[in-house]
Amino acid sequence: MIRDRNIHTSWQKAGRWYENSVGSSGHYYHQHVVIPQTLRLLELKDHSSLLDLACGQGILARYLPKHVLYQGIDGATNLIGFAKSHTNNPNHQFLCADVTKQLPITKKDYSHAAIILALQNIEKPEIAIANISIHLGSNGIMVLVLNHPCFRIPRQSSWEIDEKNKLQYRRINRYLTPLKIPITVHPGRRFQSPVTWSFHFSISTLSNMLSQNGFLIESLEEWVSDKKSEGRMARMENRGRNEFPLFLAIKARKIKK
Repeated sequence: MIRDRNIHTSWQKAGRWYENSVGSSGHYYHQHVVIPQTLRLLELKDHSSLLDLACGQGILARYLPKHVLYQGIDGATNLIGFAKSHTNNPNHQFLCADVTKQLPITKKDYSHAAIILALQNIEKPEIAIANISIHLGSNGIMVLVLNHPCFRIPRQSSWEIDEKNKLQYRRINRYLTPLKIPITVHPGRRFQSPVTWSFHFSISTLSNMLSQNGFLIESLEEWVSDKKSEGRMARMENRGRNEFPLFLAIKARKIKK
């Protein structure tokens, strides 16, 4: 396995927790929202090839058409180990490398690329996007899926209740300012828990990153939760859930070098 020994990622310490949490099939939202909608946007064929940056333990790979050529890259050694343990498909390859440095691959004509629920864990996402541009073929498709940058900002957004009007709404404290936010993996064990980092950028900043690296946004989608509440607050909670999306998906096409 090719590995950059200078990689420093908080996800190395959180890797075991993430594997136990997500498992071989993904968590609820992977299964019910993120993966099905991502595959719809990608429109992969058996002859397609896909570069998956910050791939974690390879959840996307396990849902691809059998003959798609897949390359997953992540900075956490243990996550790459878990990814390899979940597949016996010879078309699936995994490497441990820093996605914000020169990638240790030579192929520069992938038909598709993706970063799924991971761009906000990358301190310099513009470099990861630039690396995709280098290795994606002309007219290739990239799909980015993020926790919604407006409505799901760790420590800066939350659900609130308007008792007078019987509304559940999202409170947003900050949005335009870039933020580096620590995430405690086990909040109940704060001093023994691994800490990962979330890097917040506005949608306009993300759009500029794409434009500067030769991408044209073809579609922008906002995906809501499909869960339903029960009980006396169900109507309010379901309405709020349907109004404030969990995820932002961006489909972009590479239009120039």
